Amino acid sequence: MLIDEISQFSLFEGRVQVRQGSILIRADRVEVREDSEGFQHLTAFGKPASFRQRYEGTEEYAEGYGERIEYDTRAETADLFERARVKRGNDEVRGARITYSTRTEVFEARGDAARPDQASGRVRAVLQPKPKIAPDAVSPLPIQPSESLSPTSPTTP
Repeated sequence: MLIDEISQFSLFEGRVQVRQGSILIRADRVEVREDSEGFQHLTAFGKPASFRQRYEGTEEYAEGYGERIEYDTRAETADLFERARVKRGNDEVRGARITYSTRTEVFEARGDAARPDQASGRVRAVLQPKPKIAPDAVSPLPIQPSESLSPTSPTTP
């Protein structure tokens, strides 16, 4: 571990875990630089390094993996490089580079034809359809008498 207060640089090696709110980054090596306004830029290296964020108000997580992850607290983004992939539930996207916004929970994937590990240079995605609710799985609404209506007698012409 190296912490240089003057240059605002820190280096952590080993089984490193960095947590900020609902975000967790795990890596073999993490470099942290802090700018003059206090924002941090982390570069995590691993085989792979991982990134995880819990979605607001749910029990769901976004999980990302890459040989290198760059997390910028000012831009609120995580960039995953080299055999990058992001999973949410049963959905998964793979590409050479994936940019994930921790603020909007949206990600953008790019392929890279020049990479030998990206056979076609394409982004690959597996997206599962939402499960359909079976008709008999829906409970009928209970019928309740109205408290505000009064009975009326039938009218005769």
